[in-house]
Amino acid sequence: MKIGIVGCAGRMGKMLIKEVIDNPSTQLFGCTEAPNNPTIGKDPGLLVGGDPTGLKITDEAAELFSNSDAVIDFTTPKTTLMHAQLAADTHTGLIVGTTGFQPDQQAKLQALSTNTFIFQAANFSVGINLLIGLSEQVGALLGDEYDTEILEMHHKHKVDAPSGTALALGSAVAKGRGVKLGDVTEPDRLGITGARKIGGIGFAALRGGAVIGDHTVMFAADGERIELTHKASERSIYSGGAVRAALWSQTQDYGFYGMPEMLGFQR
Repeated sequence: MKIGIVGCAGRMGKMLIKEVIDNPSTQLFGCTEAPNNPTIGKDPGLLVGGDPTGLKITDEAAELFSNSDAVIDFTTPKTTLMHAQLAADTHTGLIVGTTGFQPDQQAKLQALSTNTFIFQAANFSVGINLLIGLSEQVGALLGDEYDTEILEMHHKHKVDAPSGTALALGSAVAKGRGVKLGDVTEPDRLGITGARKIGGIGFAALRGGAVIGDHTVMFAADGERIELTHKASERSIYSGGAVRAALWSQTQDYGFYGMPEMLGFQR
């Protein structure tokens, strides 16, 4: 399978390059970066400390989409939407790991899937998606007497907060309770905030060092506390999941998909 990677010089981009090169079922077909990026013109294989691939990193995203079977995108919401339009125009599969979409951006992304295959995941880890499913089940079983708090920590370079995964976990708890996350989200806490609202779902985001990704969902009652935790120790769990999604796209119709569909479980 011919796979292209956009935003290839970032942390995830480099992991994806290595993953695609190492997978016997995939061929790295091209890589792009933003104009004026210092990696333009370099060989992506050398960028990750491997053998040369004979390819050069370019800023020609349209050409990449025209010639690839699928493209993997871990960039920014605005950039991803531009790539989604290219994917729809060329009927090229798009695998999206970008987080931080606003509701209108998310709606546009999903609408473009009528003309191509779009797969989006806030987190491509199988373990995290199991955590999402468990969080929904626990949310459905426990009443509002259990206060819900979601704690996440990432490296100091992450620009959005809470993480897309934390929001997915919050959405899962809310779904289990039969409510919408936007209606029960606890606002940021600073200063005199007053007592916690019954049924609220709170978020705390920590940033520092080189932490890949830690997520904990806490259900706290007067006499006990339940904590569901996932900690990532290698980025390869994300890159491997994204490449798996690209390979899976070959057998699917046009439409919008996510990890539950690929893994074959409901949440």
